[in-house]
Amino acid sequence: MADLFDTGPPAAASAPRPLADRLRPQHLDEVIGQAHLLGPEGSLRIMLDGGTLSSLVFWGPPGVGKTTIARLLADETDLHFVQISAIFTGMPDLRKVFEAARMRRSNGKGTLLFVDEIHRFNKAQQDGFLPHMEDGTILLVGATTENPSFELNAAVLSRAQVMVLERLDDTAMEQLLLRAEAALGRALQLDEAARRALRDMADGDGRALLNLAEQVAGWKSDTALDTAGLSARLTRRAAQYDKSGDAHYNLISALHKSVRGSDPDASLYWFARMLEGGEDPRYLARRITRMAVEDIGLADPQAHRVCLDAWETYERLGSPEGELALAQAVIYLALAPKSNAAYAAYKAARASAKSTGSHPPPKHILNAPTGMMKDQGYGKDYAYDHDAEDGFSGQNYFPDAMGRATFYEPVARGFERDLTKRIAYFKGLRAKRERG
Repeated sequence: MADLFDTGPPAAASAPRPLADRLRPQHLDEVIGQAHLLGPEGSLRIMLDGGTLSSLVFWGPPGVGKTTIARLLADETDLHFVQISAIFTGMPDLRKVFEAARMRRSNGKGTLLFVDEIHRFNKAQQDGFLPHMEDGTILLVGATTENPSFELNAAVLSRAQVMVLERLDDTAMEQLLLRAEAALGRALQLDEAARRALRDMADGDGRALLNLAEQVAGWKSDTALDTAGLSARLTRRAAQYDKSGDAHYNLISALHKSVRGSDPDASLYWFARMLEGGEDPRYLARRITRMAVEDIGLADPQAHRVCLDAWETYERLGSPEGELALAQAVIYLALAPKSNAAYAAYKAARASAKSTGSHPPPKHILNAPTGMMKDQGYGKDYAYDHDAEDGFSGQNYFPDAMGRATFYEPVARGFERDLTKRIAYFKGLRAKRERG
């Protein structure tokens, strides 16, 4: 259900009320969407039916019902509803809220404290909730658009259940439009394609959809508007994207995994989504270069060069022309043969180096610039590979106390097929020298 306008003091009876406020549900069964929480088998519904409602954290995008559901929970559990925003509330305000809740509790009335944007409170402010949650002074319901595991204290999370609210799908958005038309007493003057475009413009945000519908309802038109007519009068809602928040990490993860999965179309889509959201193309240039060395590696040694050339092209051309070069690099990476063998070998070698970091190199590969070092055996019996048969001595280069290890295991894809043959060739020569 749409999170329809945060409510403040009751409006005067004569004051006009926005459509979103007029359509705010009065009961939980009127909420549109979030069936996984509020349906017969929904986790929140089960808690309510069992009388075991605990403190909660609602995590979800804007306009999906966080405030509305919190208010209705207070009604259903006969708790006094108090709403604050972390953006505008400081410690003195919190102390007043807690004191009022204590007095209310002493008079036999509990308090449901709804904290919007709870992730904006710092650690000390979040810690301030703990004693009041533990002694039952408040039942906390926090709302956040950011990942709670990153933004909220572990102590708060241990005392609250996280409920994930989902963006409204197209079916829920159509239900909301029908409810709006019933309240308005007339259908919106839109043809079917324009109606679908209106839902798309709201991008899963119920509150945004109702605000758009209210604008459309105010237009005077003798015929139903088509998509072009709608677009000429309304601006598409900006996609939800925070370059420092969850959307940033979710979308770069989607791009990276689409490239790794060799899907050029999905890769281009997520690349475009990030650009449309205002992402810095230089960040994308750096990340796709990382993809080249991490997921393609030596299966296509040219891949990282393609990324660096695209990055340089962007720096020379700037936006928007330079972004095409980055897009071409994304396509190249998606279609390139994949191997993380070098990446895995590097990590394994680092782990081995960490555990054997005190072992010295074998003396035969150490230089001996002084007589004393020669007397100590430095450089003794070193075999100069260029003088050996096949240019390969087969000597040991690992620490004597460690023994030979294998880190790099190339895959049978792309250029690494040739590297597999080379490794097998040198392995055979090494065995021949050892038998020797």
